[in-house]
Parts: sequence; structure tokens; C-alpha cells
Amino acid sequence: MSDSATPAFASAARDRLGEDALALLPLPLPAEQLDALHAAYAAPPRAYHNIGHVAEVLRHYADVAAGPGWTQPRETALAVLYHDAIYEAGRRDNEARSAQLAREHLARWLPQAGIDADRVAELIELTARHGAIARDDVDEQTRLFLDGDMAILGAEPAVFDAYDRGIASEYRGHVPGPLFRLNRRRFLKALLKRERIFLSDFFHERYDAAARNNLRRAITTKR
Repeated sequence: MSDSATPAFASAARDRLGEDALALLPLPLPAEQLDALHAAYAAPPRAYHNIGHVAEVLRHYADVAAGPGWTQPRETALAVLYHDAIYEAGRRDNEARSAQLAREHLARWLPQAGIDADRVAELIELTARHGAIARDDVDEQTRLFLDGDMAILGAEPAVFDAYDRGIASEYRGHVPGPLFRLNRRRFLKALLKRERIFLSDFFHERYDAAARNNLRRAITTKR
């Protein structure tokens, strides 16, 4: 995760994955596929669930690759790339639609690459259940993938606050403010009450304490 108070997802200039992020991928992607991916993340404009967020999660992907490792590195990286490709605040089918887009792109641009598209789609669709999945519900590789997406909770306070503002911005105009604040606080409280915020030992050891501090502060801050 970026140590900067202006993380990648909050940078107005970040509308494409940079060379640093692309270098973390275990396979090259055709230029046309990258263009289509970037176009998906650009619509509608998003304050958090944008291509900058993908770049942040790719850094966590690289941390795992250098540590416990991935048994299906290509499939996991592709799930990172596509997990929020389709995102409209308030919709319940974003993950399913993103998984379908990933399948379509893999069939079009990487048909001979031997990618397990079912695994890519499975990982993407599981992100719809953040905060509701128990540690024993999934295998360790899935835990690591899901935790990478949630690692923002354990970011530096300024970065976490930018994330929290970004989520609020995305819902503005889609959900009445009081209802959003009620549901958001309920979600954060539920995370804080969990015995394990992060499912894997790898992320739990690194980010649990910081995540709990951020969640407590967010819950008690007047919005």
C-alpha cells in the first residue's frame, strides 16, 4: 500500500495502470485488453473503486507473491484486475457483472493462455461477501486474495480517511445521506466486532491493530 497521504485511488491523474503496477503481473496482457479494462474502470467516475485501487491491491498481491506465494498466480492477478471492473454504488450485482466481464475478456484476448476462468470468476464474486465470510469458509489462497482487497482498512490513518471519504462520495446521489451513514456505520461496527477482520495470518499479523484503530475512529467520528 502506498505510504502517501494521497493514495493511488485518490489521485485524479490515475486513470491507467502505470508501468510499476503492470510489472507486478505474472503475465503480459494485450494492449487492447488493457484499454478495455481501463475503460471499464473509468465509467462511471469513481472516488475509490477505480484503477488506482487496483494498483494498490496489486501491491498486496506482490507482497503475498514474495511471502507465502500464490498457487494460481495468473488467475489471482486477473481477479485483482477485474474485481471492481463494473461498479455502480448501491447495485447488488456489481461483482457478478465484473466476473462476467472477466470471462468475456479472457475468452476474447487470452483464449489459448490456459487460464482457469472459473477460478477468476469465483474470486471476483466472493468479494461481494466481504465481512460475511468466516475463515473456515474458504481456503488459504482465497483468504489472501480477499484480505488484499480489504487491506485498506489497515492503512495509515490519512489513507484510510481518504478511502472512507471516497466511499461516501460514490454513494452520494444514489442513497440518502442519513441512510448511507447508518448502513456504513453498521458495516464498520460489524467488521470491528469480528474476531478476525482479516482471514489470513499474513494480513492479520500486519494490519489487524491498525485496522481496529481506524474502524474505532471512523465509527466515533461525527459525519
